[in-house]
Amino acid sequence: MTRIVGVRFKSGGKVYDFDAGDWDLAMGDSVVVETTMGQELGFCTGSPVDKEPHSTHKKLKPILRKAKEEDLERYRENIIKAAHAMTVCKDMVDQHGLGMNLVESSYTLDGQKLLFFFTADGRVDFRELVRDLAGVFRTRIELRQVGIRDEAKLIGGIGPCGQELCCSRFLKEFDGVTIRMAKDQGLSLNPTNISGVCGRLMCCLSYEQEFYEEKLKEMPKVKQMVHTPEGVGKVIDVFPVKNEVRVLIETEDTKSFFTFSVDALSQGGTCPCPIKGRRQEVKEELAQRRNS
Repeated sequence: MTRIVGVRFKSGGKVYDFDAGDWDLAMGDSVVVETTMGQELGFCTGSPVDKEPHSTHKKLKPILRKAKEEDLERYRENIIKAAHAMTVCKDMVDQHGLGMNLVESSYTLDGQKLLFFFTADGRVDFRELVRDLAGVFRTRIELRQVGIRDEAKLIGGIGPCGQELCCSRFLKEFDGVTIRMAKDQGLSLNPTNISGVCGRLMCCLSYEQEFYEEKLKEMPKVKQMVHTPEGVGKVIDVFPVKNEVRVLIETEDTKSFFTFSVDALSQGGTCPCPIKGRRQEVKEELAQRRNS
């Protein structure tokens, strides 16, 4: 069995698994770990859990130690230094005339690497910028281009719902979001109404999609003919949450709209369209006249 503990490096960031070894850890404990970027300080998302070695996809890196007071002090100092580095880097970006927007900067705990995250419309040649930054900060410099959704996650903000952005608050990874989800949920397809602050489709569209997909399987389709207590009509809209449908019932003189519970529809659900049936009768009648 391997004792595994989840570690998060930023609020709302992705949780990574580490080998807890014999360390006595609990939720919120700060620990020092070795990552691909160097030594970093992270925070436990819970207590260690025993798992079989084969349940992990690769060998996990171990927890180096619980964070000491000097580690926490260096962590706080690095935050201040990274903010200053961000200002310097922005000035240099302007001097080099690069089409990139800096999003965030951070130091590794040991100070051996300084990272800058940026967005850009395309590829950016920042080799000269890296050399200039290395000359100023006397450490290894790394620039990473991120997407616009990652930018919103790093910066944070308030969403259209009035709450803190899901991506910066609790989402570990971005799920695929499609315009079909908005259609299934009966939402306006106006981009302003279904887009987040990042300009992409709102992540929350995927939260209830499974419910809508299952519910729509049980409900009549739009344009389907159904039996109702008021007669035969055509479904013009469906309301999965309410389990209701809106039906158009046409007679020779009037058109009426009704809203029915799906349970109120007759068993069998569909019937031949009376209008199509009448068209067929007319065709047959005309054919008989031609033949005669």
